Amino acid sequence: MIRAIAIAVLVLFGGHAWAQGVSFPSVAVGTSQAGPEVKGWISRPPGDGPFPAIILAHSCAGVGRHTDGWAKLLVGWGYFVLVPASFNPRGTKAVCTTPGVVTPNMRVADIAGALDYLATRPDVVKGKVGIIGHSHGGSTVIRSAQSSFALAKRGLVAGVAYYPGCNPQFDAGIDIPVLLLAGDKDDWTPSDRCRKLVGSLARGDLVEAVYYPEAYHSFDAKAVDRTVSGAGGKPHRLVYDTVAAPDAEARTRAFLAKYLH
Repeated sequence: MIRAIAIAVLVLFGGHAWAQGVSFPSVAVGTSQAGPEVKGWISRPPGDGPFPAIILAHSCAGVGRHTDGWAKLLVGWGYFVLVPASFNPRGTKAVCTTPGVVTPNMRVADIAGALDYLATRPDVVKGKVGIIGHSHGGSTVIRSAQSSFALAKRGLVAGVAYYPGCNPQFDAGIDIPVLLLAGDKDDWTPSDRCRKLVGSLARGDLVEAVYYPEAYHSFDAKAVDRTVSGAGGKPHRLVYDTVAAPDAEARTRAFLAKYLH
């Protein structure tokens, strides 16, 4: 039985949405073993619904301001939003410098659990769930879209992957529509690997890939230009892009409307 525990009302977005803590089991699927119980946050539009739902997969930095901003945006578009926090239950707050501690493959079990949880809610449209992720979360989207995990049978219908770490060797089994958004100047998750992945897909028609020539990593995050450390202390540049960000947002909204409405 799916267990969900309401913890507290955490955030109020201008009266248009509420965020509440929940918890649910992580579920073993394919090569992704069940993790500890997942804590997360739900936000929803006003009214009784039911609403199409979005699972929002956080970056390597964990749940934070960037995640909150996207949750608010998605709720404003009319979606029920669930943000699973994959790191804290596994004993860490972030994996930007230690990517092997929690991998996107491990997080797929959390996504499976999130889908099962959403299926129990009367205010969520059954079988109409999308997923959006950024960076490590974008890689989680790509992994969750693999046919070997069969998440489509749990109601996952489409995914949006912002600047994911693409792995052509292991990610060629995508079986749901995916919008892939990447920057050609990204020195953390190179777009060339995504091009190779898209070229290797058995179902290339399922992936809409957009590459922004001047965009760096984290091009949608409104923050000052900055350099952060990744694995092994390697520096990576993060830059908000005034061209790529609004274009990607518009494409994301249209893509979600196409598959979730």
